[in-house]
Amino acid sequence: MSSPPSSQRGISFLGLLFLGVVLALLAIVVARVVPTATEYMAIHKAVKKAAAEGGTVPAVRAAFDRTASVDYITSITGKDLDVTKQGDKVVVNFAYDKEIPLAGPAYLLLKYRGSSAGGYN
Repeated sequence: MSSPPSSQRGISFLGLLFLGVVLALLAIVVARVVPTATEYMAIHKAVKKAAAEGGTVPAVRAAFDRTASVDYITSITGKDLDVTKQGDKVVVNFAYDKEIPLAGPAYLLLKYRGSSAGGYN
């Protein structure tokens, strides 16, 4: 008596190839997004520092520009900051968009915003 044929399990070569292509494309997108996220964190840190140092709008913008030149921040400048005062505390808000080209006419749009007071305004 012969045993019944066992069914094979696993992924086919074409399935493996498709999975590899999808993972490679995902890795490319992640590799392009990580630098923008790193820059956002540097901007947020510079905004908090500028809000703590400056008492006037020009002083806050100048402090941000000094930090931006050291940290290679290119997405925004001091004049792009929205500087307000809440009580006796200086609050700095910022917002900017970053477009990442994917392929042909396709782009990934990231909208970054933040505040020295924490949260998103």
